[in-house]
Amino acid sequence: MDGIVVAGTSSGVGKTVATLATLRALSAAGYEVQPAKAGPDFIDPSHHAAVAGRPSRTLDPWLEGEEGMRRNYYRGAADACGSRSSARSAGSTPVCVVEGMMGLYDGDVSTARVAALLDLPVVLVVDASAGMESVAATALGFREYAAHAGIDVDVVGLIAQRAHGGRHERGIREALPADIAYLGRLPPREDLEIPDRHLGLHMGDEAPLDREALSAAAEHLDAERVRELARAPPRPEPREKGPQTGARVAVARDDAFRFLYPATVERLRERAVVETFAPTAGDDLPECDGVYLPGGYPERHAAALSESPALETIRERAPEGLPVFGECGGLMALAETLEADGETHEMAGVLPADVRMCDRYRALDHVELLARRDAPTARAGETLRGHEFHYSEARPAGDARFAFDVARGRGIDGERDGLLEYRTLGTYAHVHAESGAFDRFVESL
Repeated sequence: MDGIVVAGTSSGVGKTVATLATLRALSAAGYEVQPAKAGPDFIDPSHHAAVAGRPSRTLDPWLEGEEGMRRNYYRGAADACGSRSSARSAGSTPVCVVEGMMGLYDGDVSTARVAALLDLPVVLVVDASAGMESVAATALGFREYAAHAGIDVDVVGLIAQRAHGGRHERGIREALPADIAYLGRLPPREDLEIPDRHLGLHMGDEAPLDREALSAAAEHLDAERVRELARAPPRPEPREKGPQTGARVAVARDDAFRFLYPATVERLRERAVVETFAPTAGDDLPECDGVYLPGGYPERHAAALSESPALETIRERAPEGLPVFGECGGLMALAETLEADGETHEMAGVLPADVRMCDRYRALDHVELLARRDAPTARAGETLRGHEFHYSEARPAGDARFAFDVARGRGIDGERDGLLEYRTLGTYAHVHAESGAFDRFVESL
Protein backbone atom coordinates (compact mmCIF):
# COMPACT_ATOMS: atom_id res chain seq x y z
CA MET A 1 0.00 0.00 0.00
CA ASP A 2 1.41 3.38 -1.03
CA GLY A 3 1.55 6.07 1.62
CA ILE A 4 2.67 9.53 2.64
CA VAL A 5 3.46 11.19 5.96
CA VAL A 6 1.81 14.51 6.81
CA ALA A 7 4.32 16.20 9.11
CA GLY A 8 4.40 19.61 10.77
CA THR A 9 6.98 22.23 11.61
CA SER A 10 5.84 22.08 15.25
CA SER A 11 3.00 21.00 17.49
CA GLY A 12 -0.16 23.05 16.95
CA VAL A 13 0.55 23.84 13.30
CA GLY A 14 -2.60 22.04 12.15
CA LYS A 15 -1.38 18.55 11.20
CA THR A 16 -4.61 16.84 12.22
CA VAL A 17 -6.79 19.15 10.13
CA ALA A 18 -4.38 18.81 7.19
CA THR A 19 -4.46 15.02 7.53
CA LEU A 20 -8.27 14.95 7.63
CA ALA A 21 -8.51 17.25 4.62
CA THR A 22 -6.03 15.06 2.71
CA LEU A 23 -8.07 11.96 3.53
CA ARG A 24 -11.22 13.72 2.36
CA ALA A 25 -9.58 14.99 -0.85
CA LEU A 26 -8.25 11.54 -1.79
CA SER A 27 -11.58 9.91 -1.03
CA ALA A 28 -13.44 12.50 -3.14
CA ALA A 29 -11.02 11.75 -5.98
CA GLY A 30 -12.04 8.08 -5.88
CA TYR A 31 -9.20 6.58 -3.86
CA GLU A 32 -9.62 4.19 -0.94
CA VAL A 33 -7.86 5.69 2.07
CA GLN A 34 -6.29 4.23 5.20
CA PRO A 35 -5.36 6.61 8.04
CA ALA A 36 -2.45 6.11 10.41
CA LYS A 37 -0.71 8.00 13.20
CA ALA A 38 3.00 8.22 13.98
CA GLY A 39 3.53 7.88 17.70
CA PRO A 40 1.41 6.46 20.51
CA ASP A 41 -1.54 8.90 20.43
CA PHE A 42 -5.12 7.63 20.81
CA ILE A 43 -7.02 10.86 20.17
CA ASP A 44 -5.94 11.98 16.68
CA PRO A 45 -6.75 8.50 15.31
CA SER A 46 -10.33 8.89 16.52
CA HIS A 47 -10.67 11.89 14.20
CA HIS A 48 -9.10 9.91 11.36
CA ALA A 49 -11.59 7.09 11.85
CA ALA A 50 -14.53 9.52 11.86
CA VAL A 51 -13.51 10.81 8.41
CA ALA A 52 -12.09 7.66 6.79
CA GLY A 53 -14.66 5.22 8.16
CA ARG A 54 -12.04 2.71 9.36
CA PRO A 55 -9.62 2.48 12.29
CA SER A 56 -6.38 4.43 12.14
CA ARG A 57 -3.16 2.42 12.54
CA THR A 58 -0.56 3.26 15.19
CA LEU A 59 3.00 3.43 13.83
CA ASP A 60 5.58 3.67 16.62
CA PRO A 61 8.91 1.80 16.49
CA TRP A 62 9.37 2.13 20.26
CA LEU A 63 6.06 0.42 21.01
CA GLU A 64 6.09 -2.09 18.18
CA GLY A 65 9.65 -2.51 16.95
CA GLU A 66 10.51 -1.77 13.34
CA GLU A 67 9.06 -4.98 11.91
CA GLY A 68 5.99 -4.74 14.13
CA MET A 69 5.40 -1.20 12.89
CA ARG A 70 5.58 -2.38 9.28
CA ARG A 71 3.23 -5.26 10.05
CA ASN A 72 0.73 -2.83 11.54
CA TYR A 73 1.02 -0.62 8.46
CA TYR A 74 0.18 -3.55 6.21
CA ARG A 75 -2.67 -4.67 8.46
CA GLY A 76 -4.19 -1.36 7.45
CA ALA A 77 -3.51 -2.22 3.81
CA ALA A 78 -5.46 -5.46 4.22
CA ASP A 79 -8.35 -3.56 5.81
CA ALA A 80 -8.44 -0.99 3.01
CA CYS A 81 -8.15 -3.55 0.23
CA GLY A 82 -10.84 -5.68 1.81
CA SER A 83 -13.28 -2.76 1.81
CA ARG A 84 -12.93 -1.87 -1.87
CA SER A 85 -16.28 -2.72 -3.34
CA SER A 86 -17.33 0.37 -5.23
CA ALA A 87 -16.75 0.75 -8.93
CA ARG A 88 -15.05 4.09 -8.50
CA SER A 89 -12.18 2.55 -6.52
CA ALA A 90 -11.87 -0.64 -8.55
CA GLY A 91 -8.32 -1.13 -9.78
CA SER A 92 -6.90 1.68 -7.63
CA THR A 93 -4.37 1.01 -4.89
CA PRO A 94 -5.38 2.26 -1.42
CA VAL A 95 -3.44 5.23 -0.06
CA CYS A 96 -2.26 5.45 3.53
CA VAL A 97 -2.09 8.95 5.04
CA VAL A 98 0.10 8.99 8.17
CA GLU A 99 -0.22 11.95 10.53
CA GLY A 100 3.03 12.85 12.23
CA MET A 101 3.59 13.90 15.84
CA MET A 102 4.99 17.20 17.14
CA GLY A 103 7.44 18.79 14.70
CA LEU A 104 9.03 16.61 12.01
CA TYR A 105 12.34 16.15 13.84
CA ASP A 106 11.17 16.44 17.45
CA GLY A 107 11.75 13.60 19.91
CA ASP A 108 13.95 10.52 19.91
CA VAL A 109 11.05 8.58 18.38
CA SER A 110 10.27 11.29 15.83
CA THR A 111 8.05 11.60 12.78
CA ALA A 112 11.24 11.79 10.72
CA ARG A 113 12.40 8.45 12.10
CA VAL A 114 9.04 6.80 11.39
CA ALA A 115 9.07 8.15 7.82
CA ALA A 116 12.66 6.97 7.29
CA LEU A 117 12.03 3.47 8.69
CA LEU A 118 8.96 3.07 6.48
CA ASP A 119 10.63 4.80 3.49
CA LEU A 120 7.61 7.07 3.06
CA PRO A 121 7.72 10.56 1.53
CA VAL A 122 6.91 13.54 3.74
CA VAL A 123 4.44 16.34 3.08
CA LEU A 124 5.21 19.30 5.31
CA VAL A 125 2.43 21.42 6.86
CA VAL A 126 3.59 25.02 7.36
CA ASP A 127 1.62 27.84 9.00
CA ALA A 128 1.34 30.41 6.21
CA SER A 129 -0.81 32.91 8.08
CA ALA A 130 2.02 35.49 8.21
CA GLY A 131 4.34 34.56 5.36
CA MET A 132 4.80 33.81 1.65
CA GLU A 133 8.39 33.29 0.46
CA SER A 134 9.32 32.46 4.05
CA VAL A 135 6.90 29.52 3.92
CA ALA A 136 8.89 28.10 1.02
CA ALA A 137 12.14 28.81 2.86
CA THR A 138 10.83 26.89 5.86
CA ALA A 139 10.01 23.86 3.72
CA LEU A 140 13.44 23.99 2.07
CA GLY A 141 15.14 24.26 5.45
CA PHE A 142 13.26 21.26 6.81
CA ARG A 143 14.27 19.22 3.76
CA GLU A 144 17.94 20.19 4.00
CA TYR A 145 18.08 19.58 7.76
CA ALA A 146 17.64 15.85 7.14
CA ALA A 147 21.22 15.55 5.90
CA HIS A 148 22.51 17.48 8.92
CA ALA A 149 20.55 15.19 11.25
CA GLY A 150 21.71 12.06 9.44
CA ILE A 151 18.14 10.91 8.76
CA ASP A 152 17.02 9.75 5.33
CA VAL A 153 13.89 11.92 5.11
CA ASP A 154 12.37 12.85 1.77
CA VAL A 155 10.34 16.09 2.01
CA VAL A 156 8.47 16.07 -1.30
CA GLY A 157 5.58 18.48 -0.84
CA LEU A 158 4.02 21.31 1.13
CA ILE A 159 0.54 22.14 2.41
CA ALA A 160 0.10 25.80 3.33
CA GLN A 161 -1.98 25.94 6.49
CA ARG A 162 -4.17 29.03 7.13
CA ALA A 163 -3.30 30.49 3.71
CA HIS A 164 -5.45 32.76 1.59
CA GLY A 165 -5.82 32.41 -2.15
CA GLY A 166 -4.74 34.83 -4.85
CA ARG A 167 -1.44 36.64 -4.38
CA HIS A 168 -0.80 34.93 -1.05
CA GLU A 169 -1.02 31.45 -2.54
CA ARG A 170 0.91 32.40 -5.71
CA GLY A 171 3.75 33.82 -3.63
CA ILE A 172 4.14 30.55 -1.76
CA ARG A 173 3.87 28.34 -4.85
CA GLU A 174 6.30 30.35 -6.97
CA ALA A 175 8.92 30.50 -4.21
CA LEU A 176 9.10 26.73 -3.75
CA PRO A 177 12.00 24.83 -5.33
CA ALA A 178 10.99 22.57 -8.22
CA ASP A 179 11.47 19.37 -6.20
CA ILE A 180 9.04 20.36 -3.42
CA ALA A 181 5.51 20.13 -4.80
CA TYR A 182 2.88 22.67 -3.82
CA LEU A 183 -0.07 20.50 -2.79
CA GLY A 184 -2.52 23.22 -1.87
CA ARG A 185 -3.72 25.29 1.03
CA LEU A 186 -6.12 25.14 3.93
CA PRO A 187 -7.99 28.43 4.33
CA PRO A 188 -8.12 30.19 7.71
CA ARG A 189 -11.56 29.53 9.18
CA GLU A 190 -12.75 28.92 12.72
CA ASP A 191 -14.78 25.84 11.83
CA LEU A 192 -11.53 24.05 10.92
CA GLU A 193 -10.26 24.17 14.52
CA ILE A 194 -10.67 21.22 16.91
CA PRO A 195 -11.16 22.07 20.62
CA ASP A 196 -8.86 20.46 23.16
CA ARG A 197 -8.76 19.45 26.82
CA HIS A 198 -6.32 17.58 29.05
CA LEU A 199 -4.65 14.67 27.23
CA GLY A 200 -5.10 16.52 23.90
CA LEU A 201 -7.97 17.13 21.51
CA HIS A 202 -11.53 16.06 22.10
CA MET A 203 -12.27 12.63 20.62
CA GLY A 204 -13.45 12.42 17.03
CA ASP A 205 -17.05 11.62 17.88
CA GLU A 206 -17.22 14.34 20.55
CA ALA A 207 -16.01 17.32 18.52
CA PRO A 208 -15.90 16.36 14.85
CA LEU A 209 -14.98 18.98 12.31
CA ASP A 210 -17.86 20.40 10.37
CA ARG A 211 -18.13 18.04 7.40
CA GLU A 212 -19.04 20.76 4.93
CA ALA A 213 -16.14 22.92 6.08
CA LEU A 214 -13.75 19.98 5.79
CA SER A 215 -14.98 19.11 2.31
CA ALA A 216 -14.65 22.75 1.25
CA ALA A 217 -11.08 22.84 2.55
CA ALA A 218 -10.24 19.57 0.81
CA GLU A 219 -11.15 21.13 -2.53
CA HIS A 220 -8.05 23.32 -2.21
CA LEU A 221 -5.74 20.26 -2.12
CA ASP A 222 -4.30 18.48 -5.18
CA ALA A 223 -5.34 14.88 -4.48
CA GLU A 224 -3.90 13.54 -7.73
CA ARG A 225 -0.47 15.00 -6.98
CA VAL A 226 -0.58 13.60 -3.46
CA ARG A 227 -1.37 10.19 -4.93
CA GLU A 228 1.53 10.45 -7.39
CA LEU A 229 3.97 11.20 -4.58
CA ALA A 230 2.90 8.29 -2.35
CA ARG A 231 4.94 5.10 -2.33
CA ALA A 232 4.94 1.74 -0.54
CA PRO A 233 7.22 0.67 2.35
CA PRO A 234 9.09 -2.66 2.27
CA ARG A 235 6.88 -5.58 3.28
CA PRO A 236 7.67 -7.12 6.68
CA GLU A 237 8.02 -10.74 7.68
CA PRO A 238 4.62 -12.14 8.72
CA ARG A 239 4.05 -12.79 12.41
CA GLU A 240 3.03 -16.19 13.67
CA LYS A 241 -0.56 -16.04 14.86
CA GLY A 242 -0.22 -18.56 17.63
CA PRO A 243 -2.93 -21.01 18.67
CA GLN A 244 -6.51 -19.94 19.30
CA THR A 245 -6.99 -20.79 22.98
CA GLY A 246 -10.77 -20.54 23.17
CA ALA A 247 -10.43 -18.46 26.33
CA ARG A 248 -12.91 -15.60 26.73
CA VAL A 249 -11.57 -12.09 27.30
CA ALA A 250 -13.92 -9.30 28.38
CA VAL A 251 -12.82 -5.89 27.01
CA ALA A 252 -14.32 -2.67 28.37
CA ARG A 253 -15.44 -0.32 25.57
CA ASP A 254 -17.35 2.84 26.47
CA ASP A 255 -16.84 6.54 27.16
CA ALA A 256 -14.63 5.81 30.19
CA PHE A 257 -12.44 3.24 28.39
CA ARG A 258 -11.65 4.64 24.95
CA PHE A 259 -7.89 4.37 24.51
CA LEU A 260 -7.54 1.10 22.69
CA TYR A 261 -5.33 0.29 19.72
CA PRO A 262 -7.13 -1.57 16.89
CA ALA A 263 -4.21 -4.02 16.75
CA THR A 264 -4.83 -4.98 20.38
CA VAL A 265 -8.35 -6.20 19.75
CA GLU A 266 -7.22 -7.88 16.54
CA ARG A 267 -4.49 -9.76 18.38
CA LEU A 268 -6.81 -10.74 21.20
CA ARG A 269 -9.32 -12.08 18.66
CA GLU A 270 -6.58 -14.16 17.04
CA ARG A 271 -5.82 -15.83 20.36
CA ALA A 272 -9.13 -15.74 22.26
CA VAL A 273 -12.84 -14.98 22.12
CA VAL A 274 -13.46 -11.29 22.81
CA GLU A 275 -16.59 -10.01 24.54
CA THR A 276 -17.02 -6.24 24.91
CA PHE A 277 -18.97 -4.56 27.69
CA ALA A 278 -19.78 -0.97 28.73
CA PRO A 279 -19.35 -0.41 32.49
CA THR A 280 -20.69 3.16 32.45
CA ALA A 281 -23.85 2.02 30.64
CA GLY A 282 -24.68 -0.44 33.42
CA ASP A 283 -23.36 -3.61 31.77
CA ASP A 284 -22.30 -6.36 34.11
CA LEU A 285 -19.13 -8.31 33.43
CA PRO A 286 -19.83 -10.99 30.79
CA GLU A 287 -18.79 -14.58 31.34
CA CYS A 288 -15.04 -14.57 30.82
CA ASP A 289 -11.66 -16.01 31.74
CA GLY A 290 -9.93 -12.62 31.86
CA VAL A 291 -10.64 -8.89 31.76
CA TYR A 292 -8.91 -6.02 29.95
CA LEU A 293 -9.67 -2.44 31.03
CA PRO A 294 -8.00 0.01 28.60
CA GLY A 295 -7.26 3.65 29.28
CA GLY A 296 -9.63 6.53 28.78
CA TYR A 297 -11.45 9.09 30.90
CA PRO A 298 -12.69 7.34 34.08
CA GLU A 299 -12.48 10.67 35.91
CA ARG A 300 -15.28 12.03 33.70
CA HIS A 301 -17.50 9.06 34.54
CA ALA A 302 -16.45 8.35 38.12
CA ALA A 303 -19.98 8.48 39.52
CA ALA A 304 -21.26 5.93 36.99
CA LEU A 305 -18.26 3.68 37.56
CA SER A 306 -18.78 3.76 41.32
CA GLU A 307 -22.20 2.18 40.74
CA SER A 308 -21.14 -0.17 37.94
CA PRO A 309 -22.19 -3.80 38.39
CA ALA A 310 -19.20 -4.80 36.26
CA LEU A 311 -16.76 -3.26 38.76
CA GLU A 312 -18.65 -4.95 41.58
CA THR A 313 -18.27 -8.32 39.83
CA ILE A 314 -14.55 -7.67 39.28
CA ARG A 315 -14.25 -6.84 42.99
CA GLU A 316 -15.82 -10.22 43.81
CA ARG A 317 -13.98 -12.35 41.24
CA ALA A 318 -10.46 -10.89 41.45
CA PRO A 319 -9.72 -12.53 44.84
CA GLU A 320 -10.85 -15.81 43.28
CA GLY A 321 -8.02 -15.52 40.73
CA LEU A 322 -9.69 -13.91 37.72
CA PRO A 323 -6.88 -12.31 35.63
CA VAL A 324 -7.51 -8.58 35.14
CA PHE A 325 -5.28 -6.12 33.28
CA GLY A 326 -5.93 -2.38 33.57
CA GLU A 327 -3.97 0.29 31.70
CA CYS A 328 -3.92 3.85 33.06
CA GLY A 329 -7.68 4.52 33.18
CA GLY A 330 -8.09 0.82 33.88
CA LEU A 331 -5.65 1.13 36.78
CA MET A 332 -7.71 4.04 38.11
CA ALA A 333 -10.92 2.01 37.94
CA LEU A 334 -9.30 -0.91 39.77
CA ALA A 335 -8.06 1.28 42.64
CA GLU A 336 -9.77 1.84 46.00
CA THR A 337 -10.95 5.40 45.27
CA LEU A 338 -10.80 8.06 42.56
CA GLU A 339 -10.82 11.74 43.49
CA ALA A 340 -12.00 14.04 40.69
CA ASP A 341 -13.59 17.52 40.66
CA GLY A 342 -13.47 17.71 44.44
CA GLU A 343 -15.40 14.46 44.98
CA THR A 344 -14.12 11.03 45.98
CA HIS A 345 -15.71 7.96 44.40
CA GLU A 346 -15.39 4.30 45.33
CA MET A 347 -13.85 2.21 42.55
CA ALA A 348 -13.43 -1.57 42.24
CA GLY A 349 -11.13 -1.67 45.27
CA VAL A 350 -8.94 -4.50 43.95
CA LEU A 351 -5.63 -2.63 43.82
CA PRO A 352 -4.37 -1.07 47.10
CA ALA A 353 -4.15 2.56 45.98
CA ASP A 354 -6.09 5.81 45.98
CA VAL A 355 -6.02 7.95 42.84
CA ARG A 356 -6.55 11.68 42.47
CA MET A 357 -6.66 13.94 39.43
CA CYS A 358 -4.06 16.72 39.19
CA ASP A 359 -4.08 20.11 37.48
CA ARG A 360 -1.01 19.31 35.35
CA TYR A 361 0.01 16.15 33.62
CA ARG A 362 2.10 13.83 35.78
CA ALA A 363 3.85 11.91 33.02
CA LEU A 364 4.30 12.06 29.25
CA ASP A 365 6.92 9.77 27.74
CA HIS A 366 7.76 6.51 26.11
CA VAL A 367 8.48 4.03 28.88
CA GLU A 368 10.50 0.88 29.42
CA LEU A 369 9.61 -1.60 32.16
CA LEU A 370 11.59 -4.54 33.55
CA ALA A 371 9.47 -7.30 35.09
CA ARG A 372 10.65 -8.01 38.62
CA ARG A 373 8.29 -11.02 38.94
CA ASP A 374 5.83 -12.99 36.81
CA ALA A 375 2.80 -10.88 35.91
CA PRO A 376 -0.17 -11.26 33.55
CA THR A 377 1.64 -9.36 30.73
CA ALA A 378 5.28 -10.42 31.21
CA ARG A 379 7.48 -13.02 32.82
CA ALA A 380 10.15 -12.15 35.37
CA GLY A 381 13.18 -10.60 33.67
CA GLU A 382 11.34 -9.62 30.49
CA THR A 383 11.25 -6.04 29.21
CA LEU A 384 8.12 -4.23 28.03
CA ARG A 385 8.05 -0.96 26.10
CA GLY A 386 5.04 1.35 26.12
CA HIS A 387 4.07 4.95 26.76
CA GLU A 388 2.37 6.98 29.48
CA PHE A 389 0.35 10.19 29.47
CA HIS A 390 -1.80 10.91 32.49
CA TYR A 391 -3.05 13.66 34.76
CA SER A 392 -3.73 11.39 37.70
CA GLU A 393 -1.55 10.32 40.61
CA ALA A 394 -1.83 6.95 42.35
CA ARG A 395 -0.92 6.71 46.02
CA PRO A 396 -0.31 3.01 46.77
CA ALA A 397 -0.44 1.41 50.20
CA GLY A 398 2.89 0.86 51.93
CA ASP A 399 2.76 -2.90 51.45
CA ALA A 400 1.69 -2.76 47.78
CA ARG A 401 3.41 -5.18 45.39
CA PHE A 402 4.78 -3.99 42.05
CA ALA A 403 5.34 -6.02 38.90
CA PHE A 404 7.85 -3.74 37.15
CA ASP A 405 10.90 -1.58 37.73
CA VAL A 406 10.93 1.53 35.55
CA ALA A 407 14.00 1.84 33.31
CA ARG A 408 12.49 4.81 31.46
CA GLY A 409 9.48 6.91 32.35
CA ARG A 410 7.73 7.67 35.63
CA GLY A 411 5.40 4.76 36.30
CA ILE A 412 3.47 4.98 39.56
CA ASP A 413 6.14 6.37 41.87
CA GLY A 414 9.10 7.23 39.65
CA GLU A 415 10.75 3.86 40.13
CA ARG A 416 8.03 1.22 39.83
CA ASP A 417 4.91 0.48 37.81
CA GLY A 418 2.36 -2.29 37.73
CA LEU A 419 0.41 -2.69 40.96
CA LEU A 420 -0.16 -6.41 41.41
CA GLU A 421 -2.82 -7.99 43.63
CA TYR A 422 -4.09 -11.56 43.21
CA ARG A 423 -3.86 -11.93 39.40
CA THR A 424 -4.86 -8.32 38.80
CA LEU A 425 -2.34 -5.92 37.23
CA GLY A 426 -2.69 -2.16 36.86
CA THR A 427 -0.10 -0.03 35.03
CA TYR A 428 0.18 3.58 33.97
CA ALA A 429 2.00 2.29 30.89
CA HIS A 430 0.01 1.56 27.73
CA VAL A 431 1.47 -1.27 25.64
CA HIS A 432 0.90 -2.34 22.05
CA ALA A 433 -0.04 -5.81 20.85
CA GLU A 434 3.32 -6.10 19.03
CA SER A 435 5.04 -5.97 22.44
CA GLY A 436 3.80 -9.50 23.16
CA ALA A 437 2.03 -8.35 26.35
CA PHE A 438 -1.40 -9.49 25.20
CA ASP A 439 -0.09 -12.87 24.10
CA ARG A 440 1.27 -13.30 27.60
CA PHE A 441 -2.08 -12.21 29.02
CA VAL A 442 -4.04 -14.74 26.95
CA GLU A 443 -1.55 -17.49 27.80
CA SER A 444 -2.00 -16.73 31.50
CA LEU A 445 -5.75 -17.39 31.44
